[in-house]
Amino acid sequence: MSFFEVNNLNVSYGAIKAVKGISFQVNQGEIVSLIGANGAGKTTTLHTISGLLHPNEGTIQFAGQDITKSSPSQIVTNGISQVPEGRHVFSGLSVMENLQMGAFLRHDHDSLQADYEKVFSHFPVLKERKNQDAATLSGGEQQMLAMGRALMAHPKLLLLDEPSMGLAPLFIKEIFEIIQQIQSEGTTILLIEQNARKALSIADRGYVLETGKITMTGRGRDLLNDSAIKKAYLGG
Repeated sequence: MSFFEVNNLNVSYGAIKAVKGISFQVNQGEIVSLIGANGAGKTTTLHTISGLLHPNEGTIQFAGQDITKSSPSQIVTNGISQVPEGRHVFSGLSVMENLQMGAFLRHDHDSLQADYEKVFSHFPVLKERKNQDAATLSGGEQQMLAMGRALMAHPKLLLLDEPSMGLAPLFIKEIFEIIQQIQSEGTTILLIEQNARKALSIADRGYVLETGKITMTGRGRDLLNDSAIKKAYLGG
């Protein structure tokens, strides 16, 4: 059994079928990227994994457990954290308070300090601004804070929803380098990303989602060099 597995997932919004029978898996330690155009069903898939939506059909297995009907808080406790699209930091709270919110469900308080330091080692700017209102950070800094907050939950699987969206190229480069660092420290990553070139360049494997169905799968570098992918997603 793989570390994380989605089988025959169907998700609808009323009469609209957003996800149509998709199946995919993520092995422990991998970065797996789910690419596709806007409206392909990528975010719906992540929200269903996180327990924010419930599927009409299909199962989600994580570390040998069926989590299909688990609540969002139970899913976080089990070891899955999501960095939402659009960042969604808590304005009115400081950077430090946002990070504390990420650790809200943890009971191992003795190891929290080491994890704050680990987050600050990935994102030094957050340490400099730890007493600043999160709303006053730049877009790139807010993305770093959203990632740091998710890491404070100590996830075994990190779900990233469009981490490069709306960011300057310099920040995009930095965010993708940090994603690779996080993987190298043992966190498995499922990456949803419109920037297909960037996503596939760091992914061990990738899946292409089109109008709610998986149409292609392969190693990241093979998909990056595939002529159909180049034409559809890489401007070539």
